[in-house]
Amino acid sequence: MRVGCAARTDNDAVTKVRMAHPMVDVLSVSVFYASRGLVVIMPALFVAGPGMLELLKLLQDGRFHSGEALGAQLGISRSAIWKQLQGLEAEFGVEVFKVPGRGYRLASPMVLLDVERISRSAPGLHWPILVRSSVDSTNAEIFRRLDAGTPAPFVLMAERQTAGRGRRGRVWASPFAENLYCSLVLRVDGGMSQVEALSLTVGLAVARALQACGVEGARLKWPNDVLVDGRKISGILLELAGDPADVCHVVIGIGINVNMTFDAPGVIDQPWTSVRQCLGRAIDRNDLAVELLLQLHDCLSVHWQHGFAGLREQWEALHAWRGRSVALTAGSNATLGVVLGVDERGAIRLNVDGVDRAFSGGELSLRLQQ
Repeated sequence: MRVGCAARTDNDAVTKVRMAHPMVDVLSVSVFYASRGLVVIMPALFVAGPGMLELLKLLQDGRFHSGEALGAQLGISRSAIWKQLQGLEAEFGVEVFKVPGRGYRLASPMVLLDVERISRSAPGLHWPILVRSSVDSTNAEIFRRLDAGTPAPFVLMAERQTAGRGRRGRVWASPFAENLYCSLVLRVDGGMSQVEALSLTVGLAVARALQACGVEGARLKWPNDVLVDGRKISGILLELAGDPADVCHVVIGIGINVNMTFDAPGVIDQPWTSVRQCLGRAIDRNDLAVELLLQLHDCLSVHWQHGFAGLREQWEALHAWRGRSVALTAGSNATLGVVLGVDERGAIRLNVDGVDRAFSGGELSLRLQQ
């Protein structure tokens, strides 16, 4: 059964005292008492430990929890709780409030990715699912696991990427617990022909998942972007490992802007949007993750049996730039034309000076002509 994407509510009407940033790995805490009994936590310097994520899971409901109760649940002291709270902000950018007599709470509720919940909601996939709090990139982590002997297929998601990558080496903004960073690795037998136009098939699955979660305006841009009103909401990065002529692995990396509302200056160099901006509310990323995996399974099943030809009509129905004037660039060379569509092999079809021409290749880039 597929699940809808449920909203979550933010409640910021509380006196807040922001936690300070640790700077080096030596413990040094000082406290002073401000007016009205508020405790202000001054800079504490320490090494953040792995228990921070467990602490965050206890706090994610957005309610107040006393330091004593949190310590009892995690088996650590109240001072250790205090240090880990500071680490949440320093390591993950999570804002924490403290009110004397009530305890600690997050600035707003946060729903972390839940492996058991995702697996339970998609029982027929048979893809083991892993979730990590932080990786450099989900694709890179999958390659490391393949090298270590982990068998395909499996899915890896992360709450954050420190070096998220898009197509052609671009940086992919990856703040903690706001978006969906997901990679799926599959074994491919029979050579490169099996992955022909695969990025288009994956894009269709992503667009369907977004539509199922309420983003009705999700559209496809050749070869691997999903747009809403001309703004990028998702990108796809496919990478291969192994023998392209025989047995290889394809790693399908997907990034979806979910609850992000702003980015660090200079990180994103193109118009973008998120599910939250489209719907006017935040959603539970677990619901989107389930829908994405189900749509991937459906679309990939058709692709393996019939190739992209079996999905071409559905892809064309969501084509964002059909009939638009574009420039197709390859290095320093540009071809001007009008988009006609895509062919059964996933190549982009352009009307170039009255001639229907098809283009494909990993280094091609498509831009609208103003």
